[in-house]
Amino acid sequence: MTIRVLLADDQALLRSAFRVLVDSEPDMEVVGEASDGAEAVRLAARERPDVVLMDIRMPGTDGLAATRLISADPELAQVRVVILTTFEVDDYVVQSLRAGASGFLGKGSEPEELLNAIRIAAGGEALLSPAATKGLISRFLAQGDALGDHRDPARGERLDALTVREREVLVQVAGGHSNDEIAERLEVSPLTVKTHVNRAMAKLGARDRAQLVVIAYESGLVRPRVD
Repeated sequence: MTIRVLLADDQALLRSAFRVLVDSEPDMEVVGEASDGAEAVRLAARERPDVVLMDIRMPGTDGLAATRLISADPELAQVRVVILTTFEVDDYVVQSLRAGASGFLGKGSEPEELLNAIRIAAGGEALLSPAATKGLISRFLAQGDALGDHRDPARGERLDALTVREREVLVQVAGGHSNDEIAERLEVSPLTVKTHVNRAMAKLGARDRAQLVVIAYESGLVRPRVD
């Protein structure tokens, strides 16, 4: 099964480099290139890619707005957006996760990291780079408890629909752990963990694990650690 990838970046040189890298893989193909967010949204609707590599800063409609538009379209529910950012810790990254992005990746990442991120996002099994995601979200939130006024009481109430085990799994997901790691921690099978994750996503209206992480923090179920 070939993973269809859409590239969205205002720098033609970077798009070309990404295209060569992606097209060199037997299980991937680039189905389109966009130089701004508006074009990315149009191409996503037309090509229905599995993954969009989205630059966060582009002229006109930026990557954040484009991500929000793609995520809000029910016909594009299977499209996963991976945000590309120059900054390891960036307010835009957390905003992108809230907008529906499946994860993020630094532009300075190694080629294998980028390819692995595409495969992970396309599979929908894990949040990109769990350890890095945990660090980014925790560090961002720890800076003056950045979510502050953004905590959503309604989401807290929706957590009541979760079983005790589903809450336990959600806490582990928010900690950036993979299904295998959670299974080991809770002494259950990875398949059982996957089932709990899927049920939690359905009950909380989350597209993927990235949104589960945001919900866990916004609801107050998980609070950032200040080291």
